Amino acid sequence: MDLLTPAEGNIFWTAVVFVILLLLLSKFAWKPILSAVNERETNIIDALNQAKLAKKEMEALKADNERIIRDAKIERDAILKEAREIKDRIVGEAKDIAKMEGDKMIASARETILAEKNAAMADIKSQIGALSVSIAESILKQKLDNSDAQNTLVENYLNNNNLN
Repeated sequence: MDLLTPAEGNIFWTAVVFVILLLLLSKFAWKPILSAVNERETNIIDALNQAKLAKKEMEALKADNERIIRDAKIERDAILKEAREIKDRIVGEAKDIAKMEGDKMIASARETILAEKNAAMADIKSQIGALSVSIAESILKQKLDNSDAQNTLVENYLNNNNLN
């Protein structure tokens, strides 16, 4: 049991060495260790604060990006709407111009057809008139070969003219 129970001298010298060790450590080691720990704690807090600031900046940038994208989409939609309106207006104007040109062409064609029809009718009337005169002349020549027929025709003509 002597091994387990220390002697009083050993306890004293161990306590003295321990106190000296504590004084040396407090003078030379504790201050640098505590200052290093405090500095590290400060650095960690600063890093956390910078991370929070960076996170806030990222959120602000993200919000700005979303706003810019939203504005760009609105502007794109407005430009597309305006382009559609311009396209519709141009197509409408082209259709109107084409319709007017078509109407002009149809009116011109109708006038041409009417003029040609009138010319054809006049030509047909003159041909019919000439043909009628020619046929009448032939018939009259055949019927008026004798003098009795001529006298009867003249009398009928005079009677008809006097009655009118």
